[in-house]
Amino acid sequence: MALTLEQLLAGGSATREVAIPLDLLQSGADAAAAKVTVRPLTVRDLQLIAGAVRDDESLSAALMIQQAVVEPELRVEQVQKLPAGLARFLVDRINEISGIDTPQNALEELVQAPLAKACFVLAREFGWTPDQVSGMTIGQILLYLEMMR
Repeated sequence: MALTLEQLLAGGSATREVAIPLDLLQSGADAAAAKVTVRPLTVRDLQLIAGAVRDDESLSAALMIQQAVVEPELRVEQVQKLPAGLARFLVDRINEISGIDTPQNALEELVQAPLAKACFVLAREFGWTPDQVSGMTIGQILLYLEMMR
């Protein structure tokens, strides 16, 4: 049974709660409140991040966190003030939830030609618009590409 387009795209807006280890937070933090809500990054998010970090690659992690963390909502300036260990933890969870299993420094390479080609192939094969394909997560794109083989 094949997924419908609506079912496929729904994964891009699904959210998950991520528990933050207390050792990454200031002492006195409540374990029950040590959670954030994140959503997977979509192809569009990654393309925007790659375009924004061309001049400053150090921004990629901050933009990933800013785009993916939906509760509490964070501005880039606030993300840049996070402790480095917490930021790294969040990036790892965001990559996992988004279906990205690559090192952080491979983000730009991931978003360039191979991903653009994959979006084109999916749009052509399934009759989807570029906007519909760019709203998918990396994991969804990889799944459909594998199904096409």
